[in-house]
Amino acid sequence: MPTGVHLRDARQQLFDAAERVLLRDGPNGLTSRAVTDEAGCAKGVLHRHFSDFDAFLAALVLDRAAQLDAQAHALRQAVGTRTVAENLTAALTALFGPVPVAIIPLITFRDELRARLRRATPGGGIALLAQVAAAVSAYLAEERAAGRIAADADIDSLTLSLVGGGHLLFADRDPGPPPTEAVNKLVTTVIADVVQRRPR
Repeated sequence: MPTGVHLRDARQQLFDAAERVLLRDGPNGLTSRAVTDEAGCAKGVLHRHFSDFDAFLAALVLDRAAQLDAQAHALRQAVGTRTVAENLTAALTALFGPVPVAIIPLITFRDELRARLRRATPGGGIALLAQVAAAVSAYLAEERAAGRIAADADIDSLTLSLVGGGHLLFADRDPGPPPTEAVNKLVTTVIADVVQRRPR
């Protein structure tokens, strides 16, 4: 492997390389050597920017978690449009895209990574799931305020059901993500009572 390759925006290129390795080879295949090989640089490049591999992984997770903000914003913008079920189905499909679903097991099985994420940000131990939950919770609260779901709807319980159920649906991506109909069935079942009881 050449040692003189100059990377412009090395951190981002290393993150992108790690994402490709993770999607192709899974969490077990994500090593510092695999990342630098994928990026086409010497292993020392990674350690020039990060104190160790867990520091690199923590920065990767936080970077990818921040990218979920766009999907969260789109969900908030959907308040009052289409149906609540349609909005949540689209949001869960976007929020549980290939990269977040691949990163969650990485967080689950690396104790030091979870510890670093907890130190870095509130709820950071499960950074991506926390991002998804925050987006869904904020959306449900706004729809409740708009009168499209019941005024006494338990937002926390609905969020846990939607995010937990959504994660289970998307966790096994072989041969691919679940069909839209399966996601919609989950969403419709979870919110059926609060939508049926809403003021008309």
